Amino acid sequence: MSKISIEDIEKEADKTLHVEFDEKIDELDCELSADLDLKSLGDFIKVSGHAEGVIKLECDRCLNKFDYNLDFDIDETFAKHSLYDEYSQEVELQSGQFITDLNGEKEIDIYDLLYQSVILNLPNKKVCGINCNEGLFVSDEEFKPHDERMDIFKNIRIEKD
Repeated sequence: MSKISIEDIEKEADKTLHVEFDEKIDELDCELSADLDLKSLGDFIKVSGHAEGVIKLECDRCLNKFDYNLDFDIDETFAKHSLYDEYSQEVELQSGQFITDLNGEKEIDIYDLLYQSVILNLPNKKVCGINCNEGLFVSDEEFKPHDERMDIFKNIRIEKD
């Protein structure tokens, strides 16, 4: 159930629909679970909840694949009707004013919302670990060509708590 009808939200007694998402986002090689509440607030739909999962990333240093744990909150507002008429001139958006315009759509695509949320919650620098050796070692005996000035750093290890 990736698309949720606005009509289904409106039919709920308190105009709040609880949705559980537990699927793979294929385009991102990501397993994600989310508990979301979709609440109708007149002209707006508020989506809030929490998501957790694991995504396969490629290390920016050594290019090895690694699992990255995702853990983030969802807080999104959708406008049921177009906001273009109300904001036809340029306005400065303040914190908490980011609203997705549904442009008359009758459904909210939860899959797309979570896809975008995962993208926004990825680290800027994807590193497999604090002790990443940047791909310098082919084996214990053999090294790839590298800058000799960096040899001093190859044996540094940082202990994790």
